Amino acid sequence: MSDDELERLKRKKMQELQRRMAAKDAVEAAQALTKDKPKEPSTDQILDTIFGDRAWEVWRIAREQFPQVIPQVEQALIDAVKQGKIREKIDGGGLAMFLRQIGVPLRLNTQIRFAEHGELKTLEQKLKKDA
Repeated sequence: MSDDELERLKRKKMQELQRRMAAKDAVEAAQALTKDKPKEPSTDQILDTIFGDRAWEVWRIAREQFPQVIPQVEQALIDAVKQGKIREKIDGGGLAMFLRQIGVPLRLNTQIRFAEHGELKTLEQKLKKDA
């Protein structure tokens, strides 16, 4: 190998190392930017601050029954929480009533049960026994 070939190989190797270092620096800079940014809480995390009791159950049913409307309601609730308009917990009944008031006719599966001798019996079972 001649000196010219060695020099050419050295230059080529140096250029490759510089490219790798520049790429590594760019990745590190991007990671530093993402670390510095505070993470925005997810919509579920924000809603979890105001949903209590059985509100998540009602919310899940509302999402299933009205998938076109609920994202708009979700955004309105999140905006209200961020602006401090909602400070109290919302339970399942309150959420169902709110949804009905804004025009979302939510259908919840409800059952009436009686506690009798340590057992929960449905209305149907209670009426059969009494008849």
